[in-house]
Amino acid sequence: MALTIWVDADACPAVIRDVLFRAANRLAVTTTLVANHHIRAPRSPHIHSVQVASGFDKADDHIADRVSAGDLVITGDIPLAARVVEAGATALNPRGTLYDAESIREHLGRRDFMEELRSAGVETGGPSSLGKADVQTFANALDRFLARANRG
Repeated sequence: MALTIWVDADACPAVIRDVLFRAANRLAVTTTLVANHHIRAPRSPHIHSVQVASGFDKADDHIADRVSAGDLVITGDIPLAARVVEAGATALNPRGTLYDAESIREHLGRRDFMEELRSAGVETGGPSSLGKADVQTFANALDRFLARANRG
């Protein structure tokens, strides 16, 4: 499998990273964690960790500048997801939502709308905490993506 899994690791929950580590080793898929602080990763020829400089969007820029068509990016950041989809890659958020060319515009619109509400002083609340069902949904979406990539 020639694809790379890129992980926007600054905000990626540890339980999701564990799912990714198991998949990387099981399927021999290069998985690169990118963060502006040290992220602990198991020793593996398939798992790499890159620490970028601190600053707004530094990890996002690193990923967007290196992602290739067919790669998978794990991120909850909708603007980064849009950038990687534009580059021909796919993004998957830690709750198992897949962002592709068909769905990213809808997600960007929803994000922008919520941003407008927050800037107008409306309390929108944040996402609920990540639960076991979310982790299972993520793992299933990851498995489906990797199975399709392996066949393609």
